[in-house]
Amino acid sequence: MTAELIVSGVGTVRAEGFDFKTALGRRGYKYLPTASQYFLAAAKRALADIGQDDTLEAVDAERRAAAVGTNSAAASLHDAMDRTVMETGAADLSPVLAPYFSINLFGSRLATEHELKGFNVTFVSPRVAGLEAIETGQRALAAGRAGWLLAGATEQVLAEDEPASDTSEAGAVALVLEPAAAVAARGGRAYGRLAARSFFLPPALAAGAHGAERARVLIDGALEALGHVPVLGHGPDGPLPITAVLDDSPVGEAFAAALGERAERVPAGAGCLEPVVRVVAALADGSGPARVVLTAAAEGNAAVCLVTPGGPATGVGTRPGTQAGTQAETQAEARAEEGGG
Repeated sequence: MTAELIVSGVGTVRAEGFDFKTALGRRGYKYLPTASQYFLAAAKRALADIGQDDTLEAVDAERRAAAVGTNSAAASLHDAMDRTVMETGAADLSPVLAPYFSINLFGSRLATEHELKGFNVTFVSPRVAGLEAIETGQRALAAGRAGWLLAGATEQVLAEDEPASDTSEAGAVALVLEPAAAVAARGGRAYGRLAARSFFLPPALAAGAHGAERARVLIDGALEALGHVPVLGHGPDGPLPITAVLDDSPVGEAFAAALGERAERVPAGAGCLEPVVRVVAALADGSGPARVVLTAAAEGNAAVCLVTPGGPATGVGTRPGTQAGTQAETQAEARAEEGGG
C-alpha cells in the first residue's frame, strides 16, 4: 500500500527586496542565476519550517528527491547570451553562467547542497510546470523511486522585449512532501495533502463551439482520476471551491466557461508560479475545506490540484512549541494585503 504523503514544510520567496547574501549567505551564490537563488532560498525556508536537523538528516540521501517547475528561469539569461554572441562573440560568454543554457542545471546546486540523490527533475510545460512537478514527484515516490520530496516552482522576470514581459513572474515556492507516518512520528506539522493531474485541451478544439463542454469533461476526468471527486467540483460536503489561474486565450476562456461563476478566477502570469502560490494559500487555511486549483495555458496544457488542508486521521498536527505564523500563512496574508486574494 502506498504511503500517504503530507506537505510538512513550506518556503516562499518574493523577488521584491530579495538579497541572496541575506537569504543564502555571502559566499558561493553570487554567480548563480537568479531563479536558482530564489529556489535555493525557498528550499532553505521550507527545510527550516520542518526543522532540517530533525528530518532531512534522518532520510538517506538516495531517498531524497526534487521536482521543480519553471517557464522563464533561463529566459533572461538566454537573451543576454544571444546578445553577447551577436554583439561581441561567443568568446565573451561568462564561463560561470554559460553552462546554464541547459534548464536542467538550474536545480543542480539544490541537489548538491542537500544531497538529493533519488532524482532531480525539472519541468517546463507552459503554466502547469509547477503542478506537474508535484504530480510527477508524488508518482515517483509512489513507485518507490524516493521517500522524501522537495517540489515547487521558480521564475525570473522576462527580458523587456519578450511578448509576455508585462506579466512576468519572479520568485519561488518550495514544498516538502513526506510520508504522513514519518510526520506523525516526530509530532510534525501537516499542512495538508495534494493530488495533482495534468491533461491537454487542443487550442483549436477549445476555440470551437464545444470547447467549454470538452473542458468540463477533461476537468471531470482529471478529478475523478484523483479518486476524490466523482463529478466536477462536488465532494461529499457539496461543491468544492475552485481557484482558476487562467489567461484570456481560447483555452483559458473554454475552461472559464466550463467552470462558470463558481470559480474564483485569477489572472495568469507568464510563468508557472501563480498556480503553486494558490496551492500554498489553500494549504494555509488549515481548517478550511478541500479546494481545487486549476490552471491552463494558451498552448493547451492544463492541470488541476486537489488541496486538502490539515492532517489525516493519524493525528498529525502542529509541532509542539511552534507558532501558527508559518511560511504558508505569511504568504497568504501578504497576498491578501496586496489585494491578490
